[in-house]
Amino acid sequence: MKNLGATLNCNFCDARLSSVFKELKGTQLEEMNEHKSCVHFKKGQSIFNENGVPFGLFCVNQGKIKLTTAGIDGKEQILRLSKAGDILGYRALLSGEHYNSAAIALEDSSVCFLPKEILYSLLENNKLLGFEMMKLLSNDLKQAEQQIVSLSQKNVRERTAEALLFLKATYGLLQDNTIAVSLTREEIADFVGTATESVIRILSEFNTDKIIQLDGKKIKILDLPKLLKTANIED
Repeated sequence: MKNLGATLNCNFCDARLSSVFKELKGTQLEEMNEHKSCVHFKKGQSIFNENGVPFGLFCVNQGKIKLTTAGIDGKEQILRLSKAGDILGYRALLSGEHYNSAAIALEDSSVCFLPKEILYSLLENNKLLGFEMMKLLSNDLKQAEQQIVSLSQKNVRERTAEALLFLKATYGLLQDNTIAVSLTREEIADFVGTATESVIRILSEFNTDKIIQLDGKKIKILDLPKLLKTANIED
């Protein structure tokens, strides 16, 4: 980890403009900038651990983060994927509970930390910030409900196609239609909720059917309508 100190300024932060803090202005923005701290995490490093005690809020400045939990058999389950502008650990912080997941850098990432006392002060004095937090909570709950439905009603092939579409929606595509994040086959399996061998086989079938093109960990989408149909999702 590398402490970035004051090198990241909230006043000029593009990630903030796509986060819940986009409504902050004037003295409130200065208060956040003064009290936040920023750290650079290497790929694979933990931002926080499952069952840890939250002392503040994390906001992704740059990079990609996975939120994971350990299953009964010890196998990792990816609950959520985050990008620049996303905040981490807010539910545990606001409810006064321990973290129910771990946050791990998928690539070299910069993450800012805001102490809970400062967050509470900002929430007390800015109704728009509170509203943005409520919208975020609502969206996260909707996503969790959709994931439950997918796990209970869709087969592994459909869920794998759905996972690729989710990665596209979260991180976007490069100019050549390659999904702009590189996950291992094991990580994709952890997100889908199945065995790594199953994901390897299904991705190979998608490749053969020319729905996608595989190049190591890179996945290029060749036929989006067919991928949507495979995931059983209406365009």
